[in-house]
Amino acid sequence: MGGHLKQANLITAQQRLRDQVAHALRAALISGELQPGRVYSAPALASDFGISATPVREAMLDLVREGLVEPVRNKGFRVTEISERDLDQYSELRALIEVPTVGAVTRSASREQLEALRPVAEEIVASARDHDLLGYLDADRRFHLALLGLHGNDRLVETVGDLRKRSRLYGLTALDARGMLLPSAEEHLELLDLMLAGDAQAAQDLMSRHLGHVRSLWATQGAAQGAAQGAAQGA
Repeated sequence: MGGHLKQANLITAQQRLRDQVAHALRAALISGELQPGRVYSAPALASDFGISATPVREAMLDLVREGLVEPVRNKGFRVTEISERDLDQYSELRALIEVPTVGAVTRSASREQLEALRPVAEEIVASARDHDLLGYLDADRRFHLALLGLHGNDRLVETVGDLRKRSRLYGLTALDARGMLLPSAEEHLELLDLMLAGDAQAAQDLMSRHLGHVRSLWATQGAAQGAAQGAAQGA
């Protein structure tokens, strides 16, 4: 019996390490530490983490299933490049799902259910104020998925969670650098207040604007980079 328990504990510990590595890799993708188009080997990443290559390789396979990286034979894993068209499509899907769902939740959720989300919304604001991007991303994910969860459709929540991972919130670092992260964070509290007031249309309008912010920034950032490259070539 004791041997089975030790084996079960070992499996649990291995799974936990795999999940922790996957979380760290997602964070590195979001922050830009792992760059689109580049190939990374599991042993090299494992060396950075100070662990064996096995949990890193397993975590990378999780990211393959999510579409974040792709295997490169005998080399490792390439970070998936996302085009503007991809981001447009992910953004459109999120808006099609999340905007009307916010309206529906406004009409159906209890005051207690909505107020339970306030501490998470305040955590988002605190993270933005402290320039804690990983904390911001974690709290933002928990807020949005919990809010959608009030609609009672588990598949809907899973779909949006997957879309969030694939789009990776491009532009967040630049948003912070330009002093625009805090106003975006505060929209979560504004959204809650509108929903608590029962104003479904205003809540939907705000959600639509909120979803467009990071996407618009990414496009602006790309245009600025293109202009800078053009000017350099012209010089």
